[in-house]
Amino acid sequence: MLARPLSSTDLDLILRQTQKLWESMRGQGLFITGGTGFFGCWLVESFCHINRELSLNANATVLTRSPAHFIAKAPHLAADPHVQLLAGDVRDFEFPESGFPFVIHAATEASARQAAEAPLEMLSTILAGTERTLEFAATHGAARFLLTSSGAVYGRQPSAITHISESYTGAPDPLDPGSVYAEGKRAAELMCALYQKTAGIECAIARCWAFCGPHLPLDAHFAIGNFIGNVLRKEPISIQGDGTPRRSYLYGADLAIWLWTMLFSAPSLTPINVGSDEDLSIQELAQKVAQTLNPGTVIKTAGSPMPGAPPSRYVPSVNRAKELLGLEQIVSLEQSIRRTADWYGPQWP
Repeated sequence: MLARPLSSTDLDLILRQTQKLWESMRGQGLFITGGTGFFGCWLVESFCHINRELSLNANATVLTRSPAHFIAKAPHLAADPHVQLLAGDVRDFEFPESGFPFVIHAATEASARQAAEAPLEMLSTILAGTERTLEFAATHGAARFLLTSSGAVYGRQPSAITHISESYTGAPDPLDPGSVYAEGKRAAELMCALYQKTAGIECAIARCWAFCGPHLPLDAHFAIGNFIGNVLRKEPISIQGDGTPRRSYLYGADLAIWLWTMLFSAPSLTPINVGSDEDLSIQELAQKVAQTLNPGTVIKTAGSPMPGAPPSRYVPSVNRAKELLGLEQIVSLEQSIRRTADWYGPQWP
């Protein structure tokens, strides 16, 4: 699918919120893995916008398995003279010769399908990819390294904990094949600690949760994306479970603001949750999507809540982000839903 440019409203918001951070990037090189995914597209496009607006004369090298796919998806980004595409697999890519003071490792999709159908491929991509990217950073002058980790590293959130903090010491079950993504991310964080100890790279750790916005698939395993897709297709919103799990969603522009702030300013090896602490149930989310986009939309729920059963939760505490970096959620959930639908347009798919 040809991706439209992000709105000037979103790009200008990211610029305003991060403008004071960019001076160290002036004339420097940035290396990004995962440049074609949800995170990568927001990072690359906001980099291009800020680079132009502030006349930074910085350059971004984007690792992609298929430059042709990137060009077809986002020709406006591929055409930017300050963006270079590097063809390669994150696990064994050839190192470019230039030095890169800043490295963002955002490769590895949080794909439920890959975790179920090709878990060893997922684990290999996370482990070997992180090690390869850290090795590149250590040998090419990187001073700052940002890892996009995941809230999955905490394992199943106890129902009694409404918002899970970075100090929580729980963990996934290492013998459960379903933990492959979470355990991979835990090991990736450990690799950052080891490379910082041996190579002196400052590693920021972003534990990312759930998001909404342009570039989010509307036909994958993301509930909010599926619900928006349902409305755009003028069909009922379909909830597969009982609608009781509680989730929260941060908009893509806020995500970019938080990640750029962390790259430049986060204390090294201090994990920081990146997400929203404004939670709601899946049933309430479906209602919010319908009310925002088409109040007449029918909502169908497959299951019925079990009386007395505590809800499943996947909700972060973001107090550390607020206290250490002054970060906050700017775009409301209602605005997130509206902006995502507007970006895809009524003609989707």
